Amino acid sequence: MIKWITKLFSSTRKEEKIEDNTKLEVHEHQQNNIKSVSKKYLIVGLGNIGAEYVNTRHNIGFKVLDFLAKKEGLSFETVKLGALAEYKFKGRTFFLLKPNTYMNLSGKAVKYWMDKENIPLENILVITDDLNLSFGTIRIKPKGSDGGHNGLKNINLVLNTQNYTRYRFGISDQFKKGQQVDYVLGEWNAEEEAKLTERLEISSEIIRTFGTAGLENTMTTFNGK
Repeated sequence: MIKWITKLFSSTRKEEKIEDNTKLEVHEHQQNNIKSVSKKYLIVGLGNIGAEYVNTRHNIGFKVLDFLAKKEGLSFETVKLGALAEYKFKGRTFFLLKPNTYMNLSGKAVKYWMDKENIPLENILVITDDLNLSFGTIRIKPKGSDGGHNGLKNINLVLNTQNYTRYRFGISDQFKKGQQVDYVLGEWNAEEEAKLTERLEISSEIIRTFGTAGLENTMTTFNGK
C-alpha cells in the first residue's frame, strides 16, 4: 500500500514537471511568434541637429523623414534623445526617429526607442548618406560594416551587431582632396536639388514597402533604381 502511494505521488510529480515544461515551451513559442509578427517599425534618419545642417548632404536621413512626414501630414514631437513622428500605414506603425544626439552618438537614441517600443532588430531601418555611391543611388542591405560612417559606427557599437537594415543614399564623392568634410556638410547643388524630390518620393515608398512587403521584396524592387 505504501509503495503504491509512493508510486502515485512520484507519477504525479513527473506529470506536473512535464506540464510545466510544456507551458514553458508554449510561452516561449508565443513570445517568439509575437516578435516575428511585430507590426511596429523603427525608421531612423541620420543627421545633425541645427539650422545650419538642414539642407546638407550629411542630413539626407533627416530630409527623407521630413519629406514623408510633410506628405502625410505628420508632426514631429520632441522626445527623449530625438524627434519622433508616428506614421500608421496598412496596419503597421512606423516610428520615424531623428536622433538629436549628433551623428557620432546615434546608437544611443536607436537603442532607447528600440527597447521602449519593443521593436525587433529586423524591423529597424537606418537611412544614411554614402559617399561611395553616385548621387541618388539606392542601396538597401540587411547588414554590413559602417563604411567609415560615424553614425553607423556608433549604432554598431551600441547595438553590438551589424545585422540591421540600412538604406544608403548616394551623395557621390565629387570633391577635391582634403575637402571631404566641407563637401559632406555642404548643401546640395542646383543639379542635385532638381532631382532630389523624385528621390525623396522613392525613399518614402521604400519605407512603406519595407514594412508591408518585407526586406527581400524591398531590395529587389528598389536597389539600383
